[in-house]
Amino acid sequence: MKDFSKNNKGFTLIEVLVGTAIFLLFAMGVYGGLTLVLKVVYQSRLQILETGLLSEELEVVRNLPFGDVGLQNGVPNGVLEHEKIMVRNNLDFTVITTVRNIDDAFDGTVDGEPEDTSPADYKLVEVSAICASCEQRHAVVLSTIVAPKNLEGDSNNGNLFINVFNSDGLPVSGADVHVENNIHSPAIVIDDVTDSNGWLKIIDTPTGTLAYDITVSKSGFSTDYTVAPSLANPSPTKLSSNVATQDITEIYLSIDELASLNIDTISENCNALSYANFNMLGDKEIGDDPVVYKFNQNITTDALGNYYFSTIEWDDYIFDFAFSSYVLAGSIPAVPLDLNPGQTQNLSLILKNRQGSSLLVSVLDAGTELPLSDTEVRLYNASYDQSLTTGLGYVRQTDWSGGNGQLDFVFDDRYYFASNIDDSSPAGDLKLEKVGSDYLSNGQLESSIFDLGSEVDFVNIVWEPWSQAIETGDNSIVFQIATTNTTTPESWDYFGPDGTAQTFYTATSTVINSIHQNSQYLRYKVYLSTENNNYTPKLSEVAFTYTNNCTPPGQIFFDNLSNDTYELEISRSGYVGNYGEVIIDGDNQAIVYLSAD
Repeated sequence: MKDFSKNNKGFTLIEVLVGTAIFLLFAMGVYGGLTLVLKVVYQSRLQILETGLLSEELEVVRNLPFGDVGLQNGVPNGVLEHEKIMVRNNLDFTVITTVRNIDDAFDGTVDGEPEDTSPADYKLVEVSAICASCEQRHAVVLSTIVAPKNLEGDSNNGNLFINVFNSDGLPVSGADVHVENNIHSPAIVIDDVTDSNGWLKIIDTPTGTLAYDITVSKSGFSTDYTVAPSLANPSPTKLSSNVATQDITEIYLSIDELASLNIDTISENCNALSYANFNMLGDKEIGDDPVVYKFNQNITTDALGNYYFSTIEWDDYIFDFAFSSYVLAGSIPAVPLDLNPGQTQNLSLILKNRQGSSLLVSVLDAGTELPLSDTEVRLYNASYDQSLTTGLGYVRQTDWSGGNGQLDFVFDDRYYFASNIDDSSPAGDLKLEKVGSDYLSNGQLESSIFDLGSEVDFVNIVWEPWSQAIETGDNSIVFQIATTNTTTPESWDYFGPDGTAQTFYTATSTVINSIHQNSQYLRYKVYLSTENNNYTPKLSEVAFTYTNNCTPPGQIFFDNLSNDTYELEISRSGYVGNYGEVIIDGDNQAIVYLSAD
C-alpha cells in the first residue's frame, strides 16, 4: 500500500497568522470604504432635506406683504421668527432667519455721494438650517431678495453701523452681534454677523437716545460691549448707542482670540506656596469716573499654588498683594504681564512673607525693553544702604536673636548651635560673648539648614559690615560653607574658597567655590575672633547669591524697609547709569530703563 503520510501537509501557525492579518487588512479597508460611502450618502440626504425645508421657508417669505417681511422685534420689523426648530423625518433642524435692509448704490447710499435719505431700498432674507444631533459641521444657507412694488418712501428712522476689529485694528468678519433696544415698544432684538470688512450696517433703524445695547463676540474670541449707566458704573466709556433721524451712528468694538494663563505662586526657593491670595487687575476700562475695570478679580491659588485660566482676554495685567500676607518679590516673566491674543502663557509669581515696606525693581534695556541681569541696584538713605545684583537669587540671615536649636531654617532669627557668641546685644547682630569687661578671644556659630527648593548654582557670599574695628585684627570674621542634595547627609563638610577644609572666606563678595554647584541645601559656619579683648567683630547680615530656574531676570527685591525717601542708583557695564529718588510707602514697584553707551 502507498504511504501518503508525507504528502498530507497542513498550514503552519505563522502561515495562519499571516493569512488572517491580510484578511483583516482587506476587511478593514472594505469596512472603512463602506462607512465613508454611507456617511457621504447620509450627509447628502441631510442637505436635500434642509434645502427643501429652506425652500419652503423662502416661499412663505415671497408671499408675505413687503411690510411683514422682517423679524419679530427686529429691524426691519415683521412676522418672521429669528430662530425655531423644525422636524423632518424625525430629525430636529435649527432654522435661523436673518432679514436686513439693503442700501443699494443705484440711488446713492446713506454714507456716500449722493446721499440716500431713504436707504432701505430692499430686503435681503437669509435662512440657514443645521441638524445639531447629526454631526453636521456646516449649515445649509439659502437667501432671497424682496423688493417693494413702489419706490421706498422717506423714513424718519436712522442707521446703526457697527464695526468690529481686532487688537491690530484689522476687521473681524463673522463676529456675532447682539443688539437690544428695550426702550422701544415693542422691544427690538437683533442677532446678526459682521461682513468681510468687519461691519454690520443696520439700515432704517428706529430712533432712540442711549437706546441700543450692543454686544459683539465670536467663538474662541473675547467679548466687547456697550454699557448703560448704573450705580456701579455711572460713567461708562462705551455708552449705549443713540440713533438719530436720517443720521448714521457708528459704534466701534474690539475683540480678538482668547488666551490662556497658568499662574504659579512660589517662594524664592522655588517651593509652591498654597492658597496664596491676590488681586488681578486688567488695564482695560469700562468706566472712567470712577474708573471701572473690565477685569478685576480676587484670586486664591490651590493647594499646589496654581490657578489656571483656560480662557482669558488679552490685556496688560497687574497683581496686587495689598490684602495678602505675602508680597510680590519678583515674577517670571516680569509684570505687568502683557498677555497677547491667542497666547498660552505661564507666569510664576515669586512671593515672600511680608516684612515692612518693600520695593521691587525691574531693569530693562531702553531699546529692546528686555530685562537686564548683572545690573547693580543700590538703594540707600541716611539710615539704610543695600546693593543687590539683578538676575541673582539669594538667601540671607539678618537676625540671630531667636536662639539656637533650630535644625531647619524655619524662623528667620534662629540658628543651630553657637559657642562664645552673643546673639542679642543688640538684637540683629552677632558679637563675641563678654565675660566681665572683656570679650572672649574667639567664638563660632553653625546655621540652620537652608532649603533652596531645587539645585542651584552659587555665586557669592556677602556679609555686612564689610570692615571691622582695626583692633580686632585681620580676618576677625571668616566663613565656611557646606552644601548637599539630601536633608540627612552622613556629615556636613565645611569648605573654604579653595574647596578644602583648610581655608576660609575672608572677604565679602567672594566667589563661592564650584564644588558647591548644583546643590539644594546650604549651611554656613561663621568664626569670630579678636586680638584685643576690649573690641569685638560684629556681624549684622550674611547672604548667599545663586542662580536657578525661578530667579527672575532683570529684577531685584528690597524688603523690611521703613516708609521714607530713598535714593536709587542703577549701574551696568556698557550702559549709562540711572539715578533717582523713590518714596517708599507700603508695597512699591519701579521699572527702570537703561540706555547703552
